[in-house]
Parts: sequence; C-alpha cells; structure tokens
Amino acid sequence: MKHKILLLLALCCWAQIGAAQSPKWLSKAKQAVLSIVTYDADGNILHSGNGFFVSEDGVAVSDYTLFRGAERAVAIDSEGRQMPVDRIMGADDMYDVAKFRVDISSRKKNVALPLSSSAPAVGTEIYLLPYSSKKERTYVAGTVKAVDKVGGNYSYYTLNMPLKASQVSCPIMNAAGEVFGLAQLSSGADTATVCYAVDASYAMARSITALSFNDNALRSIGIQKALPDTEEQAEAFVMMVSTQSSPEAYSAILDDFIRLYPDNTEGYLRRAANRLELAPTQQDMQQVEEDLDKALELSEQKDEAYFNRAKLIYNYMLERPDTLYAGWSYDRALDEIRQAIALRSLPVYEQLEGDILFAKQDYPNALLCYERVNASALASPATFYSAARTKQLAGAPAEEVLALLDSCVVRFHQPYEIDAAPYLLERAQLRVQAGLGRGALLDYDAYFDAVKGEVNDVFYYLRQQAAVVARQYQRALDDLAKAISLAPDNMTYRAELAVLNMRVGRSDEAVRVLKEALAANPSYAEGYRLLGNAYIQLKDNAAACDAFHKAKNLGDQFVDDLIDKYCQQ
Repeated sequence: MKHKILLLLALCCWAQIGAAQSPKWLSKAKQAVLSIVTYDADGNILHSGNGFFVSEDGVAVSDYTLFRGAERAVAIDSEGRQMPVDRIMGADDMYDVAKFRVDISSRKKNVALPLSSSAPAVGTEIYLLPYSSKKERTYVAGTVKAVDKVGGNYSYYTLNMPLKASQVSCPIMNAAGEVFGLAQLSSGADTATVCYAVDASYAMARSITALSFNDNALRSIGIQKALPDTEEQAEAFVMMVSTQSSPEAYSAILDDFIRLYPDNTEGYLRRAANRLELAPTQQDMQQVEEDLDKALELSEQKDEAYFNRAKLIYNYMLERPDTLYAGWSYDRALDEIRQAIALRSLPVYEQLEGDILFAKQDYPNALLCYERVNASALASPATFYSAARTKQLAGAPAEEVLALLDSCVVRFHQPYEIDAAPYLLERAQLRVQAGLGRGALLDYDAYFDAVKGEVNDVFYYLRQQAAVVARQYQRALDDLAKAISLAPDNMTYRAELAVLNMRVGRSDEAVRVLKEALAANPSYAEGYRLLGNAYIQLKDNAAACDAFHKAKNLGDQFVDDLIDKYCQQ
C-alpha cells in the first residue's frame, strides 16, 4: 500500500512539475480541444465527452460511442462557444473513433492540432490535454509503454499515464506539440497508471464512400453524413441513398452535392425529382423548373437533358393528376421528348414518346412509336407488351394483339421464371376472351410454375374460366373448390360452382353448394335465385318457388320472370 501511495504521489508531482514547466505550444493547443454533447431524437442529452480539431476548416475527431444513437450534437470550445456538429465524416466501432465536421462560422479563426507523421518510440514523454474552459495550463504527463500495429500501418499505444473517464478522447501529444493519439480508458486491472490511445491518423483515415450508407456504425448515427471526397464517389453515393432515405433527408444530401459540385447535371435532375416527392407548392415547383433549366444549361448532351425533363414531367402527370402545376402537361412532356429526338433519335426516346402518346390515349401514334422500338435493338418483352396493349385499346382484332403477346413471351427461356409471369397471365386472359381455352390453360399452368405455386384464390377462379372455355369441366370444378377453400366468404365463387354443377347435370350437388353458401350468408339474394333454378332442374317446383320468393324478398331484381314462369297457379 505504501509503495502504491508513493507512486501516485510521484505521478501527481510529475503532472504538477509539468504544469510549472509546460510546453510553449500548450496554451494555443488547448484551444483546439472540445467538449462534445450529443442529443437523442427527443432533444435529451445522450452523452458528453471530448474531441479536438485536426484541421482549420472544422474537421474534428472523437470516440464513436459518444455519437452512437445521436440525432444532434454540439461542440463547445475553451471559450464556452457552442458550435453545431454539421456532418459525420467517418466512424469505426472496432477502435471507437469518429470523424466529423463542426460548423465553425461563429469562430474568427479556428485552431487545429497538427498530426504527427510518425509514432513516438517506447519511453517517449507524452502529454494529454484535457478540455477546460479556464485559462489554466494543465495537462497530464506520461510515457509510451508499448506500441502495437493495427489496421495496417496504424499504431495502438499503451501509455504509462492515469486517465479519468472524463478525459476519454482527449488528444495525446508529443513534445513537438503534434497529436498522435486519442485517449482511451484501460480495460485491465491497473486503471490508475495505465491507459491506451488509438492512432489519431487512423481516426482521420475514416471516410465516407459510395457504399458507406450500409455501414452499421454510420447508420447508428442520426446526424447527417458528409459526402465522399471525390465527385465520382459522391455521385455514386447520392444514387445509392436515393431509395433508402426519406425525401426530406435526401433533400439535404442533394443540397450538399450541388454545393460541392455545382456543375454536375445529375445533381440538379435528382433534386428536381426529389422536390416533386415532397408535395410541392407552386413556389417549390418554380424551384423544380429552375433545377431542370440548370441541368439543361450544364448538360453536354442536350438530348439526354430533354429526355430526363420529359420523363420527369410524364411521371409527375401519371402520379399527381389532381395537383397539376401550371405549364405541366402531357403535351409539355411530348414537346420535351420530341426535342430530344430531333437532336438524336434513340429507341429509348421513341419508347417514352409512345408512353406519353399512350397516356394521351392517342393509340395509333403510340403504336407507331412502339413498332419503331420493336424493330430496334431495344426490343424487349416490355416493349412488345406496350404495343399489344395499345393495339387492344385501339380495337384491333384479338389475333393481332395475341401475335404481339407471342413475340413478348417468346423472348423468355423455358422453363419460365418469375419475370415472365405477368406476360403469361396477360396472354392467358386474352386467350380466354378469344375463346382459346386450351392455350389459356397452358399459360395459366406456366404461370403457376413460374411463381413456384405462390398463387391466390383469384388465380384459381381465372383458371377455371379457361377450363370452362376448353370444356374441361372437372378441372374447372376442382379449381373453383380450391378458390373457395382459400376464400370461403366469397359468394361469387360458390355461385359459380353451383352454376357449373348445374351445367354438367349435377343439380343435387348444386343444391348442396348453395345451401352451404346460404347458411354462411342468409341474406345472399342471388343464392336463393340460383337455388330455385337447381330445384327446377330437379323438377321440384314447390321448393324452387319458395327459393324464388325468398330472393324477391331480399331485393333480387332478376327473379320476377322466374316467378311468373314457374310459380303461377
């Protein structure tokens, strides 16, 4: 015990002697040390700790734990000035470091600590600078006990130095006034004389890349992230986060991107599209127009700019027909895409022109566009389907529409996968309408296999219609039974099953099906009318008339003729 007390006294004397003979750079260096306070989403204080500036433009480092779960943070300098943490620039949960940028606009001049270019040797005297809002020139002195390599060429230090919990992430300096580490508490038994430090250069090397949006350490911090350092990486990052951020959060990212890269066309196009997602006012729409005009002005390929403008207006018209902006219309979109085509005729431009004409219900001209696309290298199942749908709505014969759907389906390889399923289903339904029941059944079966049997009651109901057209009545009965098992409350399925049973001469079975339906839904008027028809087939007019009258009492408007025909004495 006596030796331990003497050791602690020696350490205290060491620190006091250091205060009396403090390095010349100490006063200025302490201006770079910060107190960091983080807050949760409700504005409550989450953590408090330390950090320090490593560049005069406001870049600082601290520990990751301090920021985990934070939605907001402020940095407080030695003069008590509060500055918001503006962006997170990198984080690492393994070595507990974070890099961030502070809004230093309230500071006349920012003091930053220079980074050491080399690791101090074992035995070197070192200094810890604690945060303080006072003018005192305090520090904690110690020596390097051990140096280990981590993460490649970076160092991890064991220090002969006491460390309080309140001093975590304070800078560790060498005699030249250069920072080489961030202080970390000892996890061992000797916490009074030993602590650790992670390489400050390791913290500085943390960065945002195009793939950083999926980094768990970064995702756990709610403060906005900085963009990657290069324009190419930043553009890829913007693209990747577009579908994973709220429109509000994405808006801030796009503003950052445009501020950093004001000559990038893609930024203005994306910001215009994002603003449309935010239920824009007329004033917001004016900003959309300004972004679109700026994108056109900056674009080296004017046809691409016109194409993107046309696509944006067209999609807006499809999705927001009740909240139109003055000057926005399908005609405006058509004018934009035709300007693109005038500069360079590409199949993708022709496809969009066709889509716009289709939306305007100008089917003959839309079809001309789709036919040009289908004669190009861009031809695909989707383009042939577009042409088929257009022909169908234009009133073309079913065989012409089916020919286009055949060209659509033939572009898939058998056995069909799920991407072919929608087109198989569409062709099946059209084949039923054309009276081609057997072909329709083949399509329905291929669809069933393509989706690995993951179908619902509607599928079985539709396939039974094809089976009826193909005169495969037992198959139709089986599919209706399956539909009913999946949706027992659907009275239409039960009615269809009863009608089909009557059609094949199974009137007793029809009566059973209808009685089950009426037991489940006694107010089903049509069910009583159908039950009467089944009894008529069984030559039981009394039971039939009783059912007909129940249907009439329930409001069936189609039963009067049956009553007149079968129930008059």
